[in-house]
Amino acid sequence: MAEEEEERALLGPGGGGGGSGCGSPPGGPRGLSAACDPRRLPHRLLVLALMCFLGFGSYFCYDNPAALQTQVQADMKVNTARFMALYAWYSWPNVVLCFFGGFLIDRVFGIRLGTIIFSIFVCVGQVIFALGALFNAFWLMEAGRFVFGIGGESLAVAQNTYAVSWFKGKELNLVFGLQLSMARIGSTVNMNVMGWIYSRVQDLLGHTGHSTLGLTLLIGGITCLLSLACALILAYLDKRAEKLLCKEQGKTGEVIKLTDVKDFSLSLWLIFVICVCYYAAVFPFIGLGKVFFIEKFKFSSQEASAINSIVYIISAPMSPVFGLLVDKVGKNIIWVLCAVVTTLASHVMLAFTFWNPWVAMCLLGVAYSLLACALWPMVAFVVPEHQLGTAYGFMQSIQNLGLAVIAIAAGMILDTRGYLFLEVFFSACVCLSLIAVVMLYFVNHLTGGDLNWSAKKREKLQKVAATEAEEQERLRRQNEDDLAKLRPKADDFSFRNRYLSKLGAQLPDNYSSYLSTMAHRSMLK
Repeated sequence: MAEEEEERALLGPGGGGGGSGCGSPPGGPRGLSAACDPRRLPHRLLVLALMCFLGFGSYFCYDNPAALQTQVQADMKVNTARFMALYAWYSWPNVVLCFFGGFLIDRVFGIRLGTIIFSIFVCVGQVIFALGALFNAFWLMEAGRFVFGIGGESLAVAQNTYAVSWFKGKELNLVFGLQLSMARIGSTVNMNVMGWIYSRVQDLLGHTGHSTLGLTLLIGGITCLLSLACALILAYLDKRAEKLLCKEQGKTGEVIKLTDVKDFSLSLWLIFVICVCYYAAVFPFIGLGKVFFIEKFKFSSQEASAINSIVYIISAPMSPVFGLLVDKVGKNIIWVLCAVVTTLASHVMLAFTFWNPWVAMCLLGVAYSLLACALWPMVAFVVPEHQLGTAYGFMQSIQNLGLAVIAIAAGMILDTRGYLFLEVFFSACVCLSLIAVVMLYFVNHLTGGDLNWSAKKREKLQKVAATEAEEQERLRRQNEDDLAKLRPKADDFSFRNRYLSKLGAQLPDNYSSYLSTMAHRSMLK
């Protein structure tokens, strides 16, 4: 009864019965406070906050191994290669799930149930990961990371789907920027807090070891429960808005067709190469960075955690800023080139000099933020709209495949060759990315592509294309109107013939043949 009263209050008089329930009064919702009204800003801000915290737990726990690298290796007695396998196990399921996450949300679970299920996978995966440490079973920790990976990437898809469902137009760019910033905040808090939590648990138990590590990871898993709570509340609010406002349940809109891969252009394949090679030199480096700064630069554990998180700290505020900058200026390839060159300079500084590493890491943070804003939108410029789902799914798939392979390779290099060779390896990955960027520049120039157009030129050509489309639509409608004027009115014609038949008049043969032809045409429409 309370829900029915709330619905009547929102829809106003005459809005409660039958099919008229969808017609809310033009003056807007009435009878509800601003915080409870799905159309009002306070309520939508509440939904936005829940969307941002929806992914907080996943990003916080993703880098738990990086924040506790020394503790994991010491307590579980594993080498660096097995330690980095924790990241590889997260990536393996997403080599496949990137193609099906959107399908599961659209066709199988729906956005609300899908978000809850993926949040549960994240929680269960973190619990298994922690229990593996408690029981001193590293294989169980790996299984936990695999389960965690099943939910982590798909939860990000669900988060974006909610954003598209609740926010439109210019609001959407800001919402995506805020979600990305909150994700980076989650990673930053993890890097700087998990070591401290481990120390407090150690003081409480009076010793180190796998049990201390397991309890620390369980405490970190509380953030996953927070995300699950956000998923449940979001599901209720979205269901309520759907009922009160006749709002459709959000969908990803992704259409995945693997056969589209054969139609991908050379420019798109070069974008894939840039993506894989670049991120292979960033995320695995952060995963191993804490011990690197401790051993090479003699940082304390707290200082190493702080500098290792600076990439995420910079990314949180700079991602929306760079996104706006790239939108205004255009020239995507030039921005990507600047980001890759800056990243290469950062790795060279870290590998071959003893300069203050804060400079190199700050440069890496700026470059990482810039590349994400300039690279990913380029996919939409080189593939038709109906292939976007396949292109982005394939890009994420090979990115996860590359991260899984590189993570294991990085651990093996570190165990056998040390940090200098590891930094040379990361620099080589960035060099491959740089070669791909240069090739993309020339391929785009030779094929007359628009990847390096300025924003003004792109906007001008879009307006011209829109005007041409409107003119074609106008001509099509005019032709249809002209044909309609020439077509006989079948209803009047048949009514006249029926009237003559009742009078007993004999109809000419051509009349009956004309009527049969009209009937046949109407069947074909």
